[in-house]
Amino acid sequence: MDWAARFQVLAQEARHPSLQKFYRAGTVAPQTPIEQVQLMAMDVETTGLNPGAHSIVSIGLIPFTLKRIRCGQALYWVIKPPSELNEHSVTFHHITHSDILHAPPLSEVLDALLEAMAGNVMVVHYRNIERGFLDQALRRQLGEGLQFPVIDTMQLEARMHRGNRSWLDRLLRRAQPSIRLADSRERYHLPSYHAHHALTDALAAAELFQAQIAHHYVPGTPIQALWD
Repeated sequence: MDWAARFQVLAQEARHPSLQKFYRAGTVAPQTPIEQVQLMAMDVETTGLNPGAHSIVSIGLIPFTLKRIRCGQALYWVIKPPSELNEHSVTFHHITHSDILHAPPLSEVLDALLEAMAGNVMVVHYRNIERGFLDQALRRQLGEGLQFPVIDTMQLEARMHRGNRSWLDRLLRRAQPSIRLADSRERYHLPSYHAHHALTDALAAAELFQAQIAHHYVPGTPIQALWD
């Protein structure tokens, strides 16, 4: 995917002014070395796993590069979802009814969210959540979905640790290594963080990506080899 070219088309097709502005900001050319790319780690917590039936309850963003994570520029929102919280999801993200009582709906933070994302390549761990939930949320809010380039640290782990299994591993039916965020970080000797907080998980994904590049790639790797 040439996302720079795709954004030019989307800027012409988008009807809502916020989406037009987002796409007009563009993104980097696919041949750009990863060391020159402005990255934005993202995590969203939700009321469930189905983007069509569940909603976003929090969003965390942290800008970073291969050399620096800018924690001082991090953004975090608790979002009041249109659907009810359920006990199962609360046990994961620990956002309760009292937390969302005075929280803004997504519509009130949408412009700030898109402005923060504009021009950056997003880094997430398991793209189906962030991409799927944001796309469905904007379809409900604006009548249009959202497209953007993503580097998925889970997908990179799958390439490196599940794509080259030996014949002996397959013969003996050895379990494949876990590519969950905490387990992936442990392989690189990164510290353990409390999971399922949007801002902490965004930081965890940023650190994981830096470690993946340091161990398996070179800074001059073109972004097209990594994004989806």
